[in-house]
Amino acid sequence: MADTAVSAVENALENQRIGSLQLRVALLCGLVQVCDGYDLNAIAWAAPSLIKGWGIAPPAFTMAFLWSSIGIMVGALSAGPLGDRFGRKPLLVASLTVFGIASLLSAFSGSLGMLAILRFFTGVGIGGGFSGAASLTGDYTPARRRALMIMASFTGAPLGGFVGGQIVSLWLLPQFGWASIFVAGGLFPLVLVLVIAFWLPESPRFLLHRGKLSARDRELLRRLDIAETREREQPLDIAQGNPIGMLFGKGYALQTVLLWIIYFSSLMNLFLFAYWMPTVLNMIGFTPPQAVFASSMRDFGAIFAVLYLGYLIDHVGPERSLAFHYAAGAVFIGLIALVALPYVPLLVVTFLAGLTIIGSQTGLNGTCGKLYPARMRTTGLGWALGIGRLGGIAAPVLGGYLLSLGMKPPQIFLSASGIAIIAAVATALLAFRGSRAASLQMEEVTP
Repeated sequence: MADTAVSAVENALENQRIGSLQLRVALLCGLVQVCDGYDLNAIAWAAPSLIKGWGIAPPAFTMAFLWSSIGIMVGALSAGPLGDRFGRKPLLVASLTVFGIASLLSAFSGSLGMLAILRFFTGVGIGGGFSGAASLTGDYTPARRRALMIMASFTGAPLGGFVGGQIVSLWLLPQFGWASIFVAGGLFPLVLVLVIAFWLPESPRFLLHRGKLSARDRELLRRLDIAETREREQPLDIAQGNPIGMLFGKGYALQTVLLWIIYFSSLMNLFLFAYWMPTVLNMIGFTPPQAVFASSMRDFGAIFAVLYLGYLIDHVGPERSLAFHYAAGAVFIGLIALVALPYVPLLVVTFLAGLTIIGSQTGLNGTCGKLYPARMRTTGLGWALGIGRLGGIAAPVLGGYLLSLGMKPPQIFLSASGIAIIAAVATALLAFRGSRAASLQMEEVTP
C-alpha cells in the first residue's frame, strides 16, 4: 500500500468507536498476556524449591532462565513477519498451543537440562503470542486511544504474575510442590486456545484481503462501519513486501533503533527482578512462599500504571511521560539494592518498583504498537521484543555472575538502576525520530 493512500476502510478503522467488540478483543488478548506474565515468573517461583530439591547451586539455574529468554526471542522474531503477512489469529492459536504443551511437560522434568529445553519451547510459544495479541488489539482500536488500549491489554501480564504468585505461594507450592506451577501454567493457555478459536475475530484487514466473507464476518465488518463491497477496490494497510525491511524505511529507522535500545534496557532491567528476586530473597532469610509473595507485589504494582500512563502516552507523548517513569523506577530499584528493608517496607517499595519499571515496559508496548502502522505492527512489536530479549538473556547471566563473585544478594539489583536510566534517556530521544515518521502516521488517519 502506498504511504499516501488512505481509503474509507482505513479511515473507518483508524477512527472506530470503542464498543463491546473492541472490548472483547482487548479482553481476550489481555488473557493471552496473562499467560506471558505467569510464564515469566513460573520458573523463578519454582527455582528455590528446585535448587533445594535437586541439590544445585543458585548460579547453575542461570541455564533455565537463559533458555527461556532465548525461546521468547526466537518466537518473537519469527512470529512478527508471519503475523503481518498471514494474520494475527492463526499466530495466536499456534503460539498458545506450543506454549501450553511445553509448560505441561515442564512439570515432568527430571533434570535441569530437560527443564531448560522445555523452557525454550515455552518461550517460543509465548514470544509469538505476545506480539500477535498486541497487534490484534491495535487493529481493533482507534488511533487516538491505541496506546491506552494496548497497554490495558498488557495489564494481563502483571495480573498473571500477581494472581499467579498468590495462588502459587498460598496454595500450589505448599500443597503440591513445584510441578504444580507448570501444570497450572500449561492448562490455562490450552483452554484459552478453544476460547480464542470461537470468540476472537481475525483482524478486519485480513478478512477483507482474503475475501469470501462468512455471514459472521460480514456482521463484524458492519459493526465497524465497513461496507462489504469495499473488499477489492480500496487499499488496505497490510504488508505487501518484507515487513522487516519496512522497519528501516521511509522515516522509521531512527525510531526502530531507539525502540530496540529501550526494549533491550527495559527487559534486562525487568528480568533481573523477575528471575532473581525470589532466589535472592530466599538467600537472605525469607521462606520460598514469602519470597514468591514479595516478588508478586512487583507485578501487582504494575497493574495500576494503566490507570494513567496509557492516557499520558496518547496525549502527552512517550518522550516525556515514559522517560520520567523509567527514571522514577531507577530510584525505587536503588532503595531495594542499598537499604536492608524489613519485610513490610520491602513489599511497599517492591510495589512501587513494579508500578514504575514493569509499568514502563507495559507503556513501552503500547508506545510501540501506536508508533508503527498496521502493516508492520506485529513485526515492529515482535522484533523489538526479540531484540529486547537479548537483554533478558543477559540479565540471568549477569545475576548469576554477580552471585558467583560473592556480591551481597540485594546488590545485584544495583546495576539495574543504571540500566533504567539508559532506558529513560533513549525514550526521551524518541522526540528526534523525525517528522517523516510522524507525517506517515497522520496520513493513515486523515481522510
